[in-house]
Amino acid sequence: QDPGPPPPSPLMGLKPLQLLEIKARGRFGCVWKAQLLNEYVAVKIFPIQDKQSWQNEYEIYSLPGMKHDNILQFIGAEKRGTSIDVDLWLITAFHEKGSLTDFLKANVVSWNELCHIAQTMARGLAYLHEDIPGLKDGHKPAISHRDIKSKNVLLKNNLTACIADFGLALKFEAGKSAGDTHGQVGTRRYMAPEVLEGAINFQRDAFLRIDMYAMGLVLWELASRCTAADGPVDEYMLPFEEEIGQHPSLEDMQEVVVHKKKRPVLRECWQKHSGMAMLCETIEECWDHDAEARLSAGCVEERIIQMQKLTNIITTEDIVTVVTMVTNVDFPPKESSL
Repeated sequence: QDPGPPPPSPLMGLKPLQLLEIKARGRFGCVWKAQLLNEYVAVKIFPIQDKQSWQNEYEIYSLPGMKHDNILQFIGAEKRGTSIDVDLWLITAFHEKGSLTDFLKANVVSWNELCHIAQTMARGLAYLHEDIPGLKDGHKPAISHRDIKSKNVLLKNNLTACIADFGLALKFEAGKSAGDTHGQVGTRRYMAPEVLEGAINFQRDAFLRIDMYAMGLVLWELASRCTAADGPVDEYMLPFEEEIGQHPSLEDMQEVVVHKKKRPVLRECWQKHSGMAMLCETIEECWDHDAEARLSAGCVEERIIQMQKLTNIITTEDIVTVVTMVTNVDFPPKESSL
């Protein structure tokens, strides 16, 4: 049932929008940095043959409750061009730092930065997954993203994460089918074993657990670029890049993930840092082969808060010990002054 073209967004129609430079190319078109009056925005341009993806993303963004600090801010959607040559535009907030992939390629992260990025990402996904009735603008359904990967996590200037790209997302409304759900969608590299096998049930929780598997891989990417553990930090690599390189086929992924049950390597030195050790445990519980054993996004968010508290306590205790040691050395016993 094609609801037809959306009304042009009132906000956009009146204001001049100037495209400045291409920032990214994705499966569905490209993303431009653009200027809208006196602010920068991002414009994702879909060719007409990807209308389905544009429309899905627009519909998801238009649902009640989709304004959230950890979900990319939506500004408007419109059709541009002539009836013969139409482009579909989606306008969102612009984040100069770009995606988590870009950021990790160019930067390592401290323990506190890792915790902040991971926690805000988990919070965004937990919110997306949640069914929330009774909001001011209506009932927010549970939504599965279906293409969680570091490229779809954007970073604000303060390194707060927000989740982007809802072209494949599904909404789960009580009493309605989730719509057109092909089992094998998403990015091969991040596909859960049950997706690779083509063996998923089409219940809401099954879709949410698929997102959680992918989130485990993104947490691994963060861990792999963190300076917290004693030991060298490797160059940035995508999950499974070490095992199967840059362009894995579906068969490659099935072989490694389903049959050999392999996962990206958790380095030994990570275990020596109490926070990183807890993170490793969390990662393993996200990418568990058994979907029902995986953690929920809300649980991951809680774990990360605990992880950061734990390490803060430990470091303060360390400081206290150091201080007492120093003071013991610096002050000779009182008697000597006689």
